[in-house]
Amino acid sequence: MQALISSEKQTRIIKTGWQVFWHLLFWMAIISLLMYFAHNDSEMTTRALMVKCLLYPAINISLFYINFLFYIPTFLDKKRYWAYTLFTIITIIIYSLGKYGIGLVYKDIVLVHMDKPISFASYFLITAFTSLTFIFLSIVLKFSTDWFLNERIQHDLENQRLSAELAFLKSQINPHFLFNSLNSIYSLAYQRSETTPEAILKLSEIMRYMLYECNDNKVDLSKELQYLHNYIDLQKIRFGNKAFIDFKVMGNVTNQQIVPLLLIAFIENAFKHGVANDVTSPIKLLINVDESKLHFFIQNKKHTHNRDASGGIGLNNVQRRLNLLYPDRYTLNIRDEADSYTCELSIVL
Repeated sequence: MQALISSEKQTRIIKTGWQVFWHLLFWMAIISLLMYFAHNDSEMTTRALMVKCLLYPAINISLFYINFLFYIPTFLDKKRYWAYTLFTIITIIIYSLGKYGIGLVYKDIVLVHMDKPISFASYFLITAFTSLTFIFLSIVLKFSTDWFLNERIQHDLENQRLSAELAFLKSQINPHFLFNSLNSIYSLAYQRSETTPEAILKLSEIMRYMLYECNDNKVDLSKELQYLHNYIDLQKIRFGNKAFIDFKVMGNVTNQQIVPLLLIAFIENAFKHGVANDVTSPIKLLINVDESKLHFFIQNKKHTHNRDASGGIGLNNVQRRLNLLYPDRYTLNIRDEADSYTCELSIVL
């Protein structure tokens, strides 16, 4: 726990250090620019250069940070507008009088313009306007910084929410799949089928993929297709090799990646609610792949006694994951007809 607190403290110190560095760099650049232009004035003495380009800018910068670090957090952020206005006016008056006092010390530099003296009223208005300018700049910086910070926080919170939702959706897949698969193997064991060990081995390979290969956001498409092959083989074992499925993969599968466990729900749905043991109406499954797009098509004949079934949790899950992971990059068409059920999915990988 102490290590965690220490790490967070160190991160805050580094972050504050960078902020101080960028602020210093900005003001040094501004002052250097002022001194550069003032230095080109042949009539500007070194004494005048120090007063006009160092002393007075330092005073204005101090006003900037009094407002930025104290007045805005203490009053403006807490919506104490009258208190903020009062303290700002008082501060401007004090600064203007202070600048005039310094001007009396350097009267020949500060209180003279084109060899004519500047009156108290004129100088007070000029310094008050300058002070207002620096206060306005500090307000702009503060609210811009807060806005960008809030945007980043909202973005991070949204990402965390989406990650949590995706993790929850993904956590539903394994129990859902395992439930269906164990039902199939139980059926084989109950029938004392010789293919039960082979079915358990297939399930083991499938679960290994789901546990160890699917932890990343995306996996190689070739691995996902192999996973689908294993699932189909498991179903064929379950049906005693009397499951008829016309499965084709077209196109060149190279380095494409896809969100794992995205397509399995459609295939599960076809085996669970469709007719798989009719040689005249096999389940039709076509996956067409090109460099950046995948087209998935599956169609199954419906059981006459199970016309209302539509896939349950599986398809709802996959539609939500598509919305989160492929927004505006997929099309999904489902046709639930009297005797058949068809799903077509196109994804920009």
